[in-house]
Amino acid sequence: MKKQITIIGGGPSAFLLAAFLDVEKFTISIYEKNKTAGRKFLVAGKGGFNLTYSEPIDRLIKCYSPNDFLDRALLNFTNTDFRNWLGEIGIPTYIGSSKRVFPEKGIKPIEVLNAVLESLKEKGIIIKYDHTFYDWDDAGHPIINKKIVPTDYTVFSLGGGSWKVTGSDGIWLDTFSKKGIKTKVFQASNCGYKIDWKSNFIQKHEGTPLKNIAISCNNIIQKGEAVITKFGLEGNAIYGLSPQIREQLNVISKATVFIDFKPSLTLENVLSKIKKSIFKNTTQILKKELKLSPSQIDLLKTYLSKESYLNIESLAKNIKKFPLELLETASIDEAISTVGGIDLNAISKNFELKKMPNQFCIGEMLDWDAPTGGYLLQASASIGVYLAKYLNQTN
Repeated sequence: MKKQITIIGGGPSAFLLAAFLDVEKFTISIYEKNKTAGRKFLVAGKGGFNLTYSEPIDRLIKCYSPNDFLDRALLNFTNTDFRNWLGEIGIPTYIGSSKRVFPEKGIKPIEVLNAVLESLKEKGIIIKYDHTFYDWDDAGHPIINKKIVPTDYTVFSLGGGSWKVTGSDGIWLDTFSKKGIKTKVFQASNCGYKIDWKSNFIQKHEGTPLKNIAISCNNIIQKGEAVITKFGLEGNAIYGLSPQIREQLNVISKATVFIDFKPSLTLENVLSKIKKSIFKNTTQILKKELKLSPSQIDLLKTYLSKESYLNIESLAKNIKKFPLELLETASIDEAISTVGGIDLNAISKNFELKKMPNQFCIGEMLDWDAPTGGYLLQASASIGVYLAKYLNQTN
């Protein structure tokens, strides 16, 4: 007789779990509280639809925090495996210049979602919409829409706390905490950070990108670009430093990052270009010899003393390591993702709740972190597949 698996939450982890479960062994039902599935999946697609990232899997694993928690899942279902599976369901992909992986041009996010849902439908997997998880009964069965749902296994894929408009509101956290399951409060990740800009600078440069830079924090370096906003700074060059920035903010209520305006040049190269320049005006040297943008030059002029700006050694050092103080994160609802949720000590290596046998938690509801660029989706998919294979093997 088939066993019943109840999956609560309709997102990438849930879909990949269902896709890889053995329908000869299980009857599988997905319960989604929204009227449609994959809303956060579709919202993420509006900003450039990164499905995964194409670097070697050993390097990919190191981009996660903590990476030892996800290594088994990622090795079991790699970025190559994910691309192959997408191809099998009719979604060919390509690697962009940034190493991000996208659906082939012309394929929209809704088409990717529909292909995933169609693959589940072909397996006979039922998705029930407008169904909300409330609690458990005394036997540990989930209560959904205030009705007890008898099941052999329950898998929660409830998402994190960002983008409430998609239904990813994290309100389930209190329910799990009251059950005695160790949780952590949600915190914003992959988000903007507040900077107390000087008024004359931000009036002139709000919305301006800082391109081809590197930003560092706690000796971790992230290359890319960032955008100057009225609130502070956002963009891929700072998103990837979220764990390091958050650590400083939590300890001392502020964080310091350093911008390298010319990551392609050494400090000695920068000094040499300044010293050998035929231009006498410092601003002209920065513009002509080092190709700094007006916003980069104004950052240096605005925040350095006149003496430091005009001193060759001091100027060169600041071009390579310009400090910026961050005061706080953007709100959770403005963040791309969150950390927090189910404490990793509360689950086994197979994502089973230690206090509740046959109950599993997967995806972004767990306390792990990843940069943008396909990493979040890849890990969510890998976790789902890993759990599916575990359940297939143990039944």
